[in-house]
Amino acid sequence: MTKNELKEFLDEKVVQYNTTNFIESDPIQIPHHFSEKEDIEIAGFLVATIAWGNRKSIINNGKRLLDIMGNSPYDFVLNFSDKDTEHLSGFVHRTFNETDLAYFMKALQNIYLNHDGLEGVFSKYAEADSLQPAIHHFKNTFFSLPHLPRTQKHVSDPLKNSAAKRINMFLRWMVRKDTTGVDFGLWNSISSAQLSCPLDVHSGNVARKLKLLTRKQNDGKALVELDTSLRKLDANDPVKYDFALFGLGVFEKF
Repeated sequence: MTKNELKEFLDEKVVQYNTTNFIESDPIQIPHHFSEKEDIEIAGFLVATIAWGNRKSIINNGKRLLDIMGNSPYDFVLNFSDKDTEHLSGFVHRTFNETDLAYFMKALQNIYLNHDGLEGVFSKYAEADSLQPAIHHFKNTFFSLPHLPRTQKHVSDPLKNSAAKRINMFLRWMVRKDTTGVDFGLWNSISSAQLSCPLDVHSGNVARKLKLLTRKQNDGKALVELDTSLRKLDANDPVKYDFALFGLGVFEKF
């Protein structure tokens, strides 16, 4: 397959999967419950954090998070105090538990009160051609309060060679200007050209079959290689191909 043929094939798959029908079976449906920027950001960040494993379980636990926060994520975070930890009792998604969730509430509160919100942190450290260093600095800011070491594993660090799939997915949701109503495009201080593809087992396997990726591990080095390949197909919106790679892998067993 030539480069032009590959681009044409993937562009067709983007059109096929980048539709509102995608929302029905994807964790992105959780932030789609809201219309206010901060509610969307917080709901999106939390559900992206637990977005590993069975998709149905992710969505169900995402809805439980909304219930816990009284369907007002921003208000819940801003007013969170130690007495509110009782509302988190019993929450668990795989290794993410109520203790981790309590810290996440405090850390998000700190970010909104003292660091100009989630967009403010990422845009402060964004580089012209990548958000991966910004994710590293975000993690440092996020864990600047006293916390248990175990909680740190729930935010990946690209500078430690992680593909940071979940947080790159969250950034796609927030930044990418989507004409079909899936991604939100809320953050105007960062462009789609700076985004990286959320690399997981599905997108990775398809990317290798299409010769977009040669590295066998789904790690930070593989992400750089995949980013380079996708930017050659569309420098302004490389992560639109996440829809194609994911759709081919999950829905078509490509």
